[in-house]
Amino acid sequence: MPKLYARRRLSILAAFTGLIASVTLFDPPTASAALPTPVSAATARTYLASLTVAAEDRTGYSRDLFPHWITVSGTCNTRETVLKRDGSNVVTDSSCAATSGSWYSPYDGATWTAASDLDIDHLVPLAEAWDSGASAWTTARRQSFANDLTRPQLIAVTDNVNQAKGDQDPATWMPSVSSYRCTYVRAWVQVKYYYGLSVDSAEKSALTGYLNNC
Repeated sequence: MPKLYARRRLSILAAFTGLIASVTLFDPPTASAALPTPVSAATARTYLASLTVAAEDRTGYSRDLFPHWITVSGTCNTRETVLKRDGSNVVTDSSCAATSGSWYSPYDGATWTAASDLDIDHLVPLAEAWDSGASAWTTARRQSFANDLTRPQLIAVTDNVNQAKGDQDPATWMPSVSSYRCTYVRAWVQVKYYYGLSVDSAEKSALTGYLNNC
């Protein structure tokens, strides 16, 4: 009986050790952007096929027409909420400003430990939205678009990368980390589809090419 009991203890210990190893193996990285998961490539291709193709018109655009970084909860605005969502071990002060943490920017693969090094990117830029249909929206709808935490529209990324992107669409700008491009275009199409925005011909061609490689 003692030998059998010992063998059972060893078997249980081995199984427990294996379980710990498997959990450790699949732990998420310490800092990774938490963009809401976009639709699948197949769904994105279906969405893209249904989008209206039209020339862009920026007449009358102003960033002020898209009220952004509104209060989300307590003292936290949209920017601060995304920083907390996308970072790891984020510590905030009484005004909800991030005082420490770690952030991984999936566009360029850089990791930052100061919130000041991050911009919150509107994946589909505000000017791009205006060009493709948002000029006809109410201010309330433009505000919803600019602060959308439900769709894959807002993400914390390296500030100068976001500034280099500006208001470009996938025909002229894509993340330098090629492994992220499928996620990026799936998110782009999902946002445009949800909001009923159009695409121009070059944009649609680029999106089609990237989605075909997803």
